[in-house]
Amino acid sequence: MLNGKRIVTVIPAYNVEGQIIDTIRGIKSFVDHIIVVDDCSPDMTNELVRNYADSRVILLRNSKNQGVGGATTEGFKKGLEIGGDIFIKFDGDGQMDPDRMEELIKPLFEGYDYVKGNRFIHTPELNKMPRLRIFGNFMLTFLTKLSSGYWKIFDPQNGYVAITSEVLTKLPLDNVYRRYFFENDMLVNLNIIRAKVVDVSMPARYGDEKSSLKISRIIFTFPRLLFGRFIRRIYKKYILYDFSVIGFFYTVGLILMLFGSFFGGYHWIKSLYTGLVASTGTVMLAVLPIILGFQLFLQAIVLEIEQN
Repeated sequence: MLNGKRIVTVIPAYNVEGQIIDTIRGIKSFVDHIIVVDDCSPDMTNELVRNYADSRVILLRNSKNQGVGGATTEGFKKGLEIGGDIFIKFDGDGQMDPDRMEELIKPLFEGYDYVKGNRFIHTPELNKMPRLRIFGNFMLTFLTKLSSGYWKIFDPQNGYVAITSEVLTKLPLDNVYRRYFFENDMLVNLNIIRAKVVDVSMPARYGDEKSSLKISRIIFTFPRLLFGRFIRRIYKKYILYDFSVIGFFYTVGLILMLFGSFFGGYHWIKSLYTGLVASTGTVMLAVLPIILGFQLFLQAIVLEIEQN
C-alpha cells in the first residue's frame, strides 16, 4: 500500500517472453497486486509468468487476442474486483521505467483523476526515440487534443498511465477501444465525465522489443476514429448532458464548413468538366459558410480551452 491506498499494476502482455520477467521483477514493493494479462501470446509469455514466484502476481489469459486496450481493460476489471484503489498500466515490453512509478501516481493523491506520462518533456531521451514514432505522435497530438478536449495534454500515445478506482468505475470500459487507439479513447471518455487529467515527465526506454504499431495503421485508422470520438464527445458532453454554447458553436461551425466544402467542391468539379466558370455568387456561397463555420469552430476551441 501507499498512503493507505491499495495499488494495482496492470501489465498487458503479448509476445514479450524476452522482457516479461524483468518487467515484473522491477515492479516496486508498494504495489499490492500485479495483474498480468496474457493477450493470447503464441510464445512462452504465459508459461514464464505462471512459473514466476511472486505472490503479488495474478495471471489472466485472453482466449483470443484483444489488443492492448482489451488486455488492459480485463486487467482493470479484475483489479476492481479485488478492491484496488489506484491502477497503473505498465507495458510488458520493458519500455517503461518502474523507478518512476511513485512519481507517476503522486498527482492522484493531490486531486487528479488520471495521470499519464509525457516523453516529449525529456529532450535527451527523446533523441533516442525512433523517428517513426516521433512522426506519428506529433501527427496525432493535435487531432487528439481536438477529439478529447484536453488541450494541455501532450504525447497522447503514451501508455504509462495511472487512474483512480472512483473514476475507473464511471468509465464505459466495455466500450473503450480495444487496440492501439486505447489511450486516445480513454482521454475522450475521461473528458466526457469531466475527469482531471495531468501529464508527468516520463522518458521511455527502448531496447530490443519490436513494436507492431504500423505507420499505415495510424494514417488510415486513427484520424477516422478521432473524428468519430470528437462527434460523440461534443454530443454527449455539450448537448445531451448539458446543452452549452460550446456544443452549438462546434455543431453549427462544422455543418457550415462541410456545406461550403461540398458545395464548392461540387461546382469546382462541374467547372472542370463543362469548362464554364462558376459565378461570383456561387463562389461566395461556398466561401462564406467555410469562413463563418471556421470562426465558430475556432471560438468553440477557445471557450473549451478557457473552461479547462
